[in-house]
Amino acid sequence: MRDTHAPASRGLRKVLQENGLTLVLFGLFLLCWLGQSLSGLYAYNEEQREHGQPPVSYGQFLRSGEFMESTFENWESEFLQMAAYVALVAVFKQKGSGESKKLPNEGENEVDKDPREELRPDSPGPVHRGGLALKIYSNSLSLALAGLFLFSFVMHAVGGLRLYNEEQLQHGQPAFTFWGYVTSARFWFESFQNWQSEFMSIGVLVLLSIFLRQKGSPESKPVHAPHRESGGA
Repeated sequence: MRDTHAPASRGLRKVLQENGLTLVLFGLFLLCWLGQSLSGLYAYNEEQREHGQPPVSYGQFLRSGEFMESTFENWESEFLQMAAYVALVAVFKQKGSGESKKLPNEGENEVDKDPREELRPDSPGPVHRGGLALKIYSNSLSLALAGLFLFSFVMHAVGGLRLYNEEQLQHGQPAFTFWGYVTSARFWFESFQNWQSEFMSIGVLVLLSIFLRQKGSPESKPVHAPHRESGGA
């Protein structure tokens, strides 16, 4: 009897083998986001009861300024970090770091080659088309991350304004406008407290990768590589 489950299991193994990192990371993201929303709902309703207000439902909490502000405030800093990092490592180098491109005296960097001279039949479409399409595609990763940062920045402001005006209402104070909130010290304090930690953490990674290793990770130099050598695996 033919085993009809074998092709399906092989197909599943192939999907997991080829996309395991993305699936695990997004799975962890969804798990943590669910944890944030459930614990946040519990804490929010505790605060509601302390102020003599009725508790809110899960759906109401997801639309609240509390949840929006806390979510997008963090997303904003993460996308800023990644957008800046992707762009900065294209220009600046750190001798000996696995996060840096090679220095001029250490050899050629694959990512610096002219894509038109490296054209292959299976190269992405913009490489074949050249011109503006290639110019945009050559910077598409940093542009996409910068776009996600701007989206998160605006949504942080929208959620923060909603939360701030809820607090203003509870204390009998006038509501803020969007412009009034994004020019307030509170909004920029929320932003800078996250931004500084993101740049510090990536700076630590750049420096630690000079001397420390993680076998099997493309974010590390090979274990046998000397400290003075720049470039990843």
